[in-house]
Amino acid sequence: MTRVDFHSQVADKIHYSCRLIRKARAANCQIMVLSENLEQATLLNDALWDFSAVDFLPHVMIDDPLASQTPIVIATQIDSALPHHDLLINLSQMLPTTFAQFNRVIEVVSQQEDDANAARQRFRLYQQQGIKPSHIVASAS
Repeated sequence: MTRVDFHSQVADKIHYSCRLIRKARAANCQIMVLSENLEQATLLNDALWDFSAVDFLPHVMIDDPLASQTPIVIATQIDSALPHHDLLINLSQMLPTTFAQFNRVIEVVSQQEDDANAARQRFRLYQQQGIKPSHIVASAS
């Protein structure tokens, strides 16, 4: 069964996601990131290049021919043909329809009220699927 963790009260979703991605890559995970839209996906793409001077975080957008060979893939929508199934980081306000294909899902929730409300709804939907999501309040560091 998929493990689901909610990380709430995140001040900056892009920076926080970079930290999660770096940590997951250190554990040799392959990662899918579901962005809310192309603008957010582009911001994350750019941030991953500049995030750390010592960590190389190889990543591509889902439509890149090297997506299946690259450990970090960024998408604005996820269908059934996925290159990775270890970890899904969800930055969107939608419940990923393919979440059960992943070993783990991390829901990143900002401090904005609309994002928090959408996360509460996703939390209930996961529960309806028999999953018991955990909840972590994000640290400021």
